Formats: sequence, C-alpha cells, structure tokens
Amino acid sequence: MNAPHQGAKSFAGVSYEEAIARARALVPALRSRAAEAEKARVMPPETIADLHASGILRSMQPRRWGGMEFDFVAYVDFCYELARGCASTAWNFGNLQVHHWMLAMYEERAQEEVWGADPEALIASGIAFPQGRGKKVEGGYVIGGKWNFSSCSNIAEWNMLAVTVRDGDRAVDYRMCLLHKSQYEVIDDWQVLGMRATGSMSVAAKDVFVPEYKALGMLDARGGDRFPGARGNPNPVYRVPLSALGGHGIGACAVGNAEGALESTIASVKERSTNYTGAKMRDFQAVQLRVGAAGAKIDAARLILREDCLEAQRIANRNLIADVQTKLRFRRERPLRDHSARAHLPRRAFARRPHQLQLRRAGLRLGPPRARRRGQQPDAVNGK
Repeated sequence: MNAPHQGAKSFAGVSYEEAIARARALVPALRSRAAEAEKARVMPPETIADLHASGILRSMQPRRWGGMEFDFVAYVDFCYELARGCASTAWNFGNLQVHHWMLAMYEERAQEEVWGADPEALIASGIAFPQGRGKKVEGGYVIGGKWNFSSCSNIAEWNMLAVTVRDGDRAVDYRMCLLHKSQYEVIDDWQVLGMRATGSMSVAAKDVFVPEYKALGMLDARGGDRFPGARGNPNPVYRVPLSALGGHGIGACAVGNAEGALESTIASVKERSTNYTGAKMRDFQAVQLRVGAAGAKIDAARLILREDCLEAQRIANRNLIADVQTKLRFRRERPLRDHSARAHLPRRAFARRPHQLQLRRAGLRLGPPRARRRGQQPDAVNGK
C-alpha cells in the first residue's frame, strides 16, 4: 500500500542540490525545443521523457511513494530554473509538481489508486470553483461543470477539478475532485498567442460520481494537519496552506522566463555593434543600466517568492497555522512578483526569434522601436 508498483524507479535518495542541477541541465534542450513546442501546442514527448528521467516531477511527492519530498520552496526553485529554457514547460511542470504534493493530502485510497498503479502519473487541474457544481450523495458527490485553462489536460491521466457543493442556493463546501481522464472531456480550445504549449484547454464533466476519498475538502487544506492524508504523510511540507501559496510556483515561471530573456539579451549585447559607429553595445552606459535594472527586478521577485515559501515552511515545521494576515500577505505578493518580473530591456536585443518567443511569454517592456533620437545613443533609448 505504501510503495509504488514493482519496477518503478525511486528518487527518494536524491539530494536537493543534485535535483536542481538536473533541472538546470535541461535548460539548453528546453530552449531548443521551445519554438516547435509552441507551434505544436503541446509539450514535446522528449521533454516529458526528460522530466520523468530526471525525477524532478516527483520532487514534492512523498518518499514512501518514491518521491523526493522536498520542502515547499522546491515549488519556486524548480519552476524558476526550467522557465529559463521554456516558460510553457515550466508552467506545466509547476502544475504537475504541485499536484503530486496535493495528492499527498488525499485519503490513502486515492493515493493508492493513482501512485500504486503509476507513481509517475501526470495530474492536471481545473481550479475555478464557480465553474464546477457538486451535490452531496451517499458515499461521495455527483459533480459536473466546464473548467477553463486546465493546463496539461492534453497529456495528463488524471485531473483535480474544483467544485462548489451547494445545499439549494447556499454554498456549503468546496472540493477538489480527482477524476480519471475517462470521466471527462478535453475540449481543444486553447488557441492563443503565447504559452501555447501548456495545453491549457477546457475540460467538461457531467453527472460524474466521485467517492468521498477522492474529493479533498479545501477547508482542510488551509494549513495544519486536518487533511485526510496527514497520518500517512506527516512531513510539515504538506501542512503549508494551499490557498495562500498555491500560485507561487506559477509566479516563478514568469520570473524564470524573464531571467531567460535577460540571459539571451546579455549574450546578444556582448556580440553586437551599432550600425553607425561600430561601437560595442556592451560599452553603452544606458544599456548597462537597463540590463542591471532588469536583473535587480528579477532577483527581487525571485527572493519574494522564495522567502514566502521558506516562511510558510518554518511555520509548518513548528506545527502552527499561519494567521490570516500572513496568508493575505503571501497572496498580496503575487501581483508584485509579476510586476517585478516585467523587466525593461533594449528593443534591438530581441531581433532574433528565441528572444521574441521569451518576450511574448513574459510581457517584457522594451524601449521605443526607433533608436535614432536627437541627443541619444543608438539602441539605448529609454522606454516609458
């Protein structure tokens, strides 16, 4: 009951440093596949295979199921590193990674049903509670709805779907219901400009019975050890409040993507000279200031995300529950990290396609398109 099926690889002994090194080693391959992944609107099979082989998808899965069971800061660190290569891959990774963490909160029977059959199972989610409806019945719930933006739904075997349980017109409970892909429909409506490879399609289900043990109560996932899986998974990492920090890894994707764009910009600037004087762009003070300011904003956003996770872990380690003000502060910093990641970089540095791909994903702000303005140096115009 407490171990993956025979022959499944265990990553329980992998150190944090080794796991992060494996994530960083994937960055060049992710960059090389990014454009094709966006075109195909799906995470490439080679990338999925690399993530499985490295074990990092299971970095927050309990050790007794063959996972690494790292502290909650792993949610930020791994997403950040992978996003330097491909933001869509990092986005998908963050969802798949944190869903292993979430499954540890479910009853043992749900864990056995998923991980006992396949400890590497991919789990998507639809997190908008108003889009799902549930009715309490004997032994569980009957649910239905249509959930937008279910990232990874085109590659996942399972899906955690949010439902509001009502008694008449009154909302009485909120559940994340675990469904196999045979129980819902994936609607191919993810036709967008950026982040195309996330496969964030809509999913729909109608009158599906979900047993109690596969319907996690969100009121029990706000910190502490009231969740059903606490006895089998006593590590404090599973006592971190989901509602307050569930988006931090996704935020790290934006920050890591901005870092990747900055790295590409620096590499380009080192090589480029102006068309008018032959001067090296790297020697322009305005370019240096722009690059330095971008780097500082990216570092600040990353530190905010990491410190929130570290603080939440410290609280959980003391077997305490964060108070409302602390949880609100964690949530408050989500838009701040996104704003900090909107670095200002020289427009001309993005002339080549890989840079433009990262630009489209990160929403980076550039200087004006025309560099020749009276009294200003070429390629170093300050954007507003």
